[in-house]
Amino acid sequence: MSEQLGDDDEYSGQLNWALWKRMLAHAAPYQRELAGMAAMGLGVAAIDTAIPVIMGTLIDETITSGLTLRLWAYVAVYGGLIGALGLAIFGFIWLAGLIATGVAHDLRRAGFARLQTLSFSYFDTRPVGWLVARLTSDVSKISGLLPWLLLDFVWGTAVLFGAAAVMLWIDATLALYVLSIVPPLVFASVLFQRRLLDSSRRVRKTNSRMTAAFNEAITGVRTTKSLAREADNLEEFQHESGDMFRYSMRRALQSAIYLPLVISLGSVGVGVALWQGGMTLGDGISVGGISVGGISVGTLVAFMKYAALFSMPIQELARRFTDLQSAQASAERVQSLLETDPEISDSEAVQAAIARQDGASPATDIAIDGGDATIRDLTFDEVGFFYKEGQPVLSEVSFSVRAGQTVALVGPTGGGKSTIVSLLARFYEAKSGAVRVNGVDIRERSLSWLQGNLGVVLQTPHLFSGTLADNIRYGRLDASDEEIRDAARTVHAHDFIQTLPDRYDTQVGEGGAKLSTGQRQLVSLARAVLADPQIFIMDEATSSVDTETEARVQAGIDAILRGRTAFVIAHRLSTIRNADLILVVEGGRIVERGTHDTLLTAGGRYAALAARNRANAPHQAALA
Repeated sequence: MSEQLGDDDEYSGQLNWALWKRMLAHAAPYQRELAGMAAMGLGVAAIDTAIPVIMGTLIDETITSGLTLRLWAYVAVYGGLIGALGLAIFGFIWLAGLIATGVAHDLRRAGFARLQTLSFSYFDTRPVGWLVARLTSDVSKISGLLPWLLLDFVWGTAVLFGAAAVMLWIDATLALYVLSIVPPLVFASVLFQRRLLDSSRRVRKTNSRMTAAFNEAITGVRTTKSLAREADNLEEFQHESGDMFRYSMRRALQSAIYLPLVISLGSVGVGVALWQGGMTLGDGISVGGISVGGISVGTLVAFMKYAALFSMPIQELARRFTDLQSAQASAERVQSLLETDPEISDSEAVQAAIARQDGASPATDIAIDGGDATIRDLTFDEVGFFYKEGQPVLSEVSFSVRAGQTVALVGPTGGGKSTIVSLLARFYEAKSGAVRVNGVDIRERSLSWLQGNLGVVLQTPHLFSGTLADNIRYGRLDASDEEIRDAARTVHAHDFIQTLPDRYDTQVGEGGAKLSTGQRQLVSLARAVLADPQIFIMDEATSSVDTETEARVQAGIDAILRGRTAFVIAHRLSTIRNADLILVVEGGRIVERGTHDTLLTAGGRYAALAARNRANAPHQAALA
């Protein structure tokens, strides 16, 4: 497994409040629920603050007067407050669940939508499992925290100020003893902040790497078993899981120290209140069970309740603070995905042209950007490209193609053939020179229009889970069943589909696993035909099938190419011999060009490749 699995952006520094402000914006669609939850939190805080007063009054009333009607009135008020407290707690739990579920849905939807717009280069360095971790565990961590963070902030702040105000009103000196725990709490929070944040980032990063490793191991299980590499893979995975264990234990240890420290400091406040209040109570003269010259028993009990109540929001906020530090790593990763701009997108001029066309009467000869909708010619003009600076993949590539022509690209692996068609499809952009459609640089045309006019059939076609009809209809979602069958007949896929038990309703399995490679290829060809693009790109579409299947696939390809512009990357001579233009690509340059007959006559590189192909034909040898 690659050491690059799940490599991530590095984050450092303290809590990023600007980041959390952006994350909170994702909860904006739930303002009514947030307002309701905040109101419930304030209600709970008000009840929490009132209950000790009622309790203290009940104690003093019982000591003073016994069971009187006024005492039962206090009992009724106390019972009513407890009932209201239960309803308020139910309310904010329900609302918090709604918000958490909604935010998770919105974040995953936004993340998936962003992934659809990003350029191929983004996926070149990020494994599937790494991306899955962002849209699953990272999103769950954030959505589960946001509503409770807001609730505890509202409730906790209200309780802190309410309890402090009442304690100061009851006995300012005693209140200051309890409030003395605040500075140590602040110091402990600052001390642990960086440590918890660093360990949390390491846990999230390692989790992304593990998810990527899981995905690679599962998708490559056949290769693993064929090479008997199970033990080696396990040993490599244990390195990732070992890192996860160490970082998780470090974070758990830090939390295990931090949270009990906060709780202990809160308990110290209660102890100080009991100690000082007890001394004050003892200094008074007891008359009828009530301390005269000190504080009453009920007042002391109420004050102790407030001291304990004062520590509760501190403990809860400390937990949320720890969760916030842990979730910041997730927030950084999710927000970075949402804010990633695609490297390839429409320019401002193209966007303005599309906006001008929006709402205009549709015309078959006008594209969505207002340009010519018919592709009459394609030109590569001194095109150069590299994936890494200083390592050119293409250099000064120039050629022209007219509508309806077929261009074949041949040459050794790594020569630049696939890069040429990737630049044509604008999966990447030329670093120098230009690719032109009808004489216009494709960067000055709509990306959606260009790619919507391309049909791509790969060497290993990808099918989606679902039925055969669903996969063919993927080429045009509004296609009727009859149009689907017509597309299948065009590429000679209808006959094999009719032999299946459920015909067009046959489930293909994940990635088309229930079909053979040749059958998947025919389905992908039918899908491409249904889309009816102006340009087809065939990337070694017959290299992975046997001779008999190749004949059917080739017949399907011939049907597709009839009257359309096509770029064909192929190894086999039979696939490209009828091309209008053959380009021999080596080392990122076009070293030969012409038709099959002219290149054979020239006796150059293509002739040598063709001769090798004919000699090895019985063994299904490749042209290059």
